[in-house]
Amino acid sequence: MVTVGNSMALIQPGFSLMNFDGQVFFFGQKGWPKRSCPTGVFHFEVKHNHLKLKPAVFSKDSCYLPPLRYPATCTFSGNLESEKHQYIIHGGKTPNNELSDKIYVMSVVSKNNKKVTFRCTEKDLVGDVPEGRYGHSIDVVYSRGKSMGVLFGGRSYIPSAQRTTEKWNSVADCLPHVFLVDFEFGCSTLYILPELQDGLSFHVSIARNDTVYILGGHSLANNIRPANLYRIRVDLPLGSPAVECTVLPGGISVSSAILTQISNDEFVIVGGYQLENQKRMVCNVISFKDNKIDIHEMETPDWTPDIKHSKIWFGSNMGNGTVFLGIPGDNKQTVSEAFYFYTLKCAEDDVNEDQKTFTSSQTSTEDPGDSTPFEDSEEFCFSAEANSFDGDDEFDTYNEDDEEDESETGYWITCCPTCDVDINTWVPFYSTELNKPAMIYCSHGDGHWVHAQCMDLAERTLIQLSEGSNKYYCNEHVKIARALQTPKRVQSLKKPPLRSLHKKGSGKIITPAKKSFLRRLFD
Repeated sequence: MVTVGNSMALIQPGFSLMNFDGQVFFFGQKGWPKRSCPTGVFHFEVKHNHLKLKPAVFSKDSCYLPPLRYPATCTFSGNLESEKHQYIIHGGKTPNNELSDKIYVMSVVSKNNKKVTFRCTEKDLVGDVPEGRYGHSIDVVYSRGKSMGVLFGGRSYIPSAQRTTEKWNSVADCLPHVFLVDFEFGCSTLYILPELQDGLSFHVSIARNDTVYILGGHSLANNIRPANLYRIRVDLPLGSPAVECTVLPGGISVSSAILTQISNDEFVIVGGYQLENQKRMVCNVISFKDNKIDIHEMETPDWTPDIKHSKIWFGSNMGNGTVFLGIPGDNKQTVSEAFYFYTLKCAEDDVNEDQKTFTSSQTSTEDPGDSTPFEDSEEFCFSAEANSFDGDDEFDTYNEDDEEDESETGYWITCCPTCDVDINTWVPFYSTELNKPAMIYCSHGDGHWVHAQCMDLAERTLIQLSEGSNKYYCNEHVKIARALQTPKRVQSLKKPPLRSLHKKGSGKIITPAKKSFLRRLFD
């Protein structure tokens, strides 16, 4: 069992793990980064069976990298012989559910006593720029001493002209186009291949030299998981690139699977779905030999009962044949709606090289948010080894107490018994809204957030409340607040004028000292 430190509430479906020289880093936290870790990237340290997240450090010349869920990521080096590699990040969802169309490049600029400093740069694209999307893949191929990115698949919001109240946040498959992206010059070119007829998302992609293999995936339009296997080969001569696609036999029906590499020529597919509500419990080994691909089942891991009975699961590849998995917890637990996390390791058997054995370990944590279907939970990448490492902490461990409670301040909470704000059907109501509903803070008790629309607030009232400093109480607590108000102040009796204190007929004036004494007396 792996014990868990604080900060696990940041982990949610759609996160990514990046491996730099054996050190694993977490990306795609829940919500926007806060003051404890403004970069939103964390060192993902597993040490003595204990998991910690520690804030990562970026150089001063880095661009801002927003937390992105379900992006496409891959490793990239200038050539096949280069030992140094970078991570390419494209697309994904922001905490506001906006879809990014940007490309970011993550690289290590310095490493001191296991303290890593990153540089993040944004790449501007020209030409056929891919639209913002998620659940897609990006890989790098190498041909004739040159390299090129291959982007395919994913989902995006339906065109704005087709949006209605009921379909405002609806998504659709992106067109089955292949984009070649030149990371050096920032050029993107679209290719239409006749073999690719339907859009796919949450598929598995593997890059081998000048070839990308596309396996499985989910077609949202047809709601099927076709057992497809495509081979996309890219030739990079001096002139224009040549792209060809071949349909291969032997594919499997799977979506949202996690891919991890166990040797130079072998990969393991873990998890995923074979039907809408049916997890795929078997694992497959993908082997490459003499430019041929072979896919076969392997011994099923000894899944725990919790994993077997869960409806959804999600996770990411840590490298070195290790996968980090999460499932929703039992609502009957002391911590409501907790997630349980596992590490699944695939290791070679000492006796038989072809036989693989699995071991798993469990941990639990706070619920980071909504239980998103596993269909929207994976990016597909694989990289170098992810080893545990020793030594004292070189930078502060993330402190969850410094973070705001996103479960209370999230835009898509159920704010009251009559709340009808749904992320899938919501449309802007106020002129100030763009892609999230307006909220207002109720000062009752410890305080909580409510949707302005659910409180039937007029826009003018909402603006006045946001500009003023008066406390606001929601419809549910306003009567309680009024009952607890301090009673009105009773006006004190009027003080008699000092001139009435003159002794009649004496003609004497009271001295200032006596005035002061009498004023204190009447007060």
